[in-house]
Amino acid sequence: MATANIVLLATLGCSGLLVLVLLFWAIGLYNRIVRAENECDRMWSNVDVVLQQRYDQFSSLVETVRGYAKHEKQMFDQFAEARMAAASASKGGDVGGVMKNEALLGQMLPKIYAVAEQYPDLKASENFLALQDQISDIENIISDRREAYNSAATNFNNLIEVFPNVMVASWMGKGELELYVMDDMAARQRPSLEFE
Repeated sequence: MATANIVLLATLGCSGLLVLVLLFWAIGLYNRIVRAENECDRMWSNVDVVLQQRYDQFSSLVETVRGYAKHEKQMFDQFAEARMAAASASKGGDVGGVMKNEALLGQMLPKIYAVAEQYPDLKASENFLALQDQISDIENIISDRREAYNSAATNFNNLIEVFPNVMVASWMGKGELELYVMDDMAARQRPSLEFE
């Protein structure tokens, strides 16, 4: 009888220890998932800040060109709509919406530069040249920040998709994050900021 009690106590002790180990593992994993998701949110906020700067520079560029080419109202209105939609998607963390609207902006920017090409005074103005430089710098920063966000999102996706982590992530309601990629070939090509 004493041997049976010892075996029972040993079994209960081992079971309790196993439950404790699993509990600590689950708590640790939960915390890792939360930290990884917060890092992705932080990285997206970094992208969002630079995208907003870019949208502001685009608006300044459009206003500068608009002063010379008043007859291009429809194109400028379309650009303003695409810029507002992109900014809204960015603020909402809608990576797919940002990609879609960035592609539209990428297609429209060369049209604006083509209009500017028709006005030698505009091409030579200090304001226009400064905007070109600022947009070029911002494009490089966006590229770096997009890469950092995609790295954080890939790490998060890997964390929540492997077994047994997927069970805890599913319980937490966490799903795969979308990467910020440029699908449209026109959007892949940075608009030329040089005028001849």
